This record gives sequence, C-alpha cells and structure tokens, in this order.
Amino acid sequence: MFALRTLRNFVLAAALLAGSGARAEDAPAAPANPSPSPAAVAAAGDILGAIGVKQRIALVVPQMLTELERNVTTTRPEIKDSLRQTLQAIQPEFNKTAIDVFNQAATLLAMQLSEKEVLEVAAFYNSPTGKKFVAIEPAYLQKLEAIADPWRQKLSTDIVTRAREEMKKKGVDF
Repeated sequence: MFALRTLRNFVLAAALLAGSGARAEDAPAAPANPSPSPAAVAAAGDILGAIGVKQRIALVVPQMLTELERNVTTTRPEIKDSLRQTLQAIQPEFNKTAIDVFNQAATLLAMQLSEKEVLEVAAFYNSPTGKKFVAIEPAYLQKLEAIADPWRQKLSTDIVTRAREEMKKKGVDF
C-alpha cells in the first residue's frame, strides 16, 4: 500500500542522503560542512528533536527488548519474571548506543549543511511558526493522504488501461 512519508522525514532524508546518487557527476564535491562545530551539531540535534527523529531512536531499544520478551516468553513463560529483570538490567547499556546513534545522526546532518544553514533550520523549528508546523503536520498529512490515496488508486487503473490500449494497437494483449 502506498504510504505517504511525512514532509519532515522527506526533508531529513534529502539532507542526509545528499550526494548519495549513483552517478558521480550528480554528487557534490564535498559536504557543506565537513567538520561541523559543536554549535552546528547541537543545532542539528535540535532539528532532529523537533522532527521526531530523537524520539524514534529512543524508542528502538525499549521496543526491541519488549519484542524479545514477548517472543521468548511465548515458548518459555516460566522465565518471564527472570527475563524481565535481566532485560531491565541490560537496558541502560543499550540506551547508550541509541544516544551514540542520535549523536552520529546530528553530526551527519550538521555536515550536510553549512553552520549558518543548520542554525537557520533549527531557528525555524524553534520559532512559533516552526512549532506550529510540527503541530499541524500530522493532521495535514492525514488530509493529504485522503487526497493522494484515491488519486493513486485511479492512476494505477488508468495507467494499466492506457498501456493495454496502446499495446493492443501493436497487436499485443496483456
């Protein structure tokens, strides 16, 4: 099923993947900010927090631990309490890895833009307008999906119909 990505994820992905195209001539010569300052990294962290990346990274470890507990206790219910205690004991160790990944993500984002640009984007997300954008985005995307899904379904049918018509003109049925 067609799923719309959030605008912020699209923008973030575009920023993070800039220059990763397969053709060498499309790749930029160098990152915008190859050695970002602590201020740029902090601003990038603010951006990632505002767009929900920080929260999603923070949820990965608890979700994986919950999934492990559920999977193991399905076949071994007698170890549920002991396993839960073990998982709670080791969770901080893995939470540190999530912090490391977030810091790497912030650094990577800070490298893709100039320091001025990172600071401007962070200022936008921290502004009343940026905060409003983040607040209205989920409802907007639901409404956009209500428009895009029927279009996509109709488009799929129309493309097949037209392709069949054109192929039939060439004497090919499919």
